Order: sequence, then structure tokens, then C-alpha cells
Amino acid sequence: MDNYSSKLLNKAVEQFSILPGVGKRTALRLVLHLLKLEKNEVADFSMALLDLKNNVSHCKKCYNISDEDICGICNNPKRDIQTVCVVEDIRDVIAIENTQQYFGLYHVLGGVISPIDGIGPQDLEINSLIDRIEKDQVKEVIMALGSTMEGDTTNFFIFKKIKDLRLTVSTIARGMAVGDQLEYTDEITLGRSITNRLPYEQTLRR
Repeated sequence: MDNYSSKLLNKAVEQFSILPGVGKRTALRLVLHLLKLEKNEVADFSMALLDLKNNVSHCKKCYNISDEDICGICNNPKRDIQTVCVVEDIRDVIAIENTQQYFGLYHVLGGVISPIDGIGPQDLEINSLIDRIEKDQVKEVIMALGSTMEGDTTNFFIFKKIKDLRLTVSTIARGMAVGDQLEYTDEITLGRSITNRLPYEQTLRR
């Protein structure tokens, strides 16, 4: 245990330290900042976290994080319901939405195929994607996973599952470097990659 002169301070620092990218020094700085706030401000902060954990759920249609059974994007009548963009998680949805260049819907897989991590196709929302394509008569599926080995493997697995269906399968243009994740790509590059997407089969011939 660090010598913080207070067990309560130490406990708070330990809790902040479990967050990704937050070391002990950063955790201590955050905790000390909270101590400077008014009690009602700290209460609001705590309540927001509890509400997030207790009440947030996943959209029953696209599996994006949502406060309701169906998220705001899926419920938006202005979105193109016959175009579905397949992404890894909510961070990719946020990144693409920030480009303001895409007006279809999403399907959040909840990860990518990664045998080394024990993640197989059965652990992802792939079967629900196939059911959705058939039920909603989707005309285009955009593969928008990161350009990593795991992302490419997942893209190819899904492509094999849906290539015989009557729809267009495309992928975002490789404006991103190999190994890049969508959430770290600048909005202009990502927006162009979405707009200038390519037929997926074309990328297999390269």
C-alpha cells in the first residue's frame, strides 16, 4: 500500500488506477481534484457512473450502447435502413458518426475474431448480422473493421457467410495505414474512406 497518510485516499487511488492508461500518479491527481470539489459535485459524478453501470444496455437491433431497447440511430427515420456498416465496438460508431459522411445504420460485433485471445465467431454478433440482413432486406454491408490481422480475418469470415446473398459487400477505402484502428483515425481520412468505399472482392485480388 502507498503511504498516502489516509486509507480512504489510498482506496480511491487504487480504484482509479484500474482504468486503462491511468497510473498511480494520474490516479492521485484525479482523486485530489475530486477532494477539491463540492460534495454535490462529487455526488453527481458518482451517480453518473452508477446510472451508467446500472441502466445502460445494448440496442436490440444493432448492439450499440443505448439507453433504450432501440438506439437513437436505428430509430432515426432519416437513416438509410438498407445500408449497414459493420464495426467492432461503440468507439468505431462514434468515430464514423463524427465524420458526418455516413447516413446508414450500424451493426456492432462486440469484438473481432482473435484465437490467441480465445475469441471465436460464436462470441461475436455475426449470426445476428446474417439474420438482420435477411429480415431487413439489407442491400449493402460495409465492412469497417480496423486494418489489423484480426480485423481482416473477421471481414473475410463474414464475407464468406454473406457473399451468396443478394447484396453489395464493400469495405472502407484503405486511407488508413495497416494496423490502424478507426477510433484513432482523423475524421477527414475516415470520412473519405467511408465515402470512397470499395467492393470487398476487389480487395481480395490485391
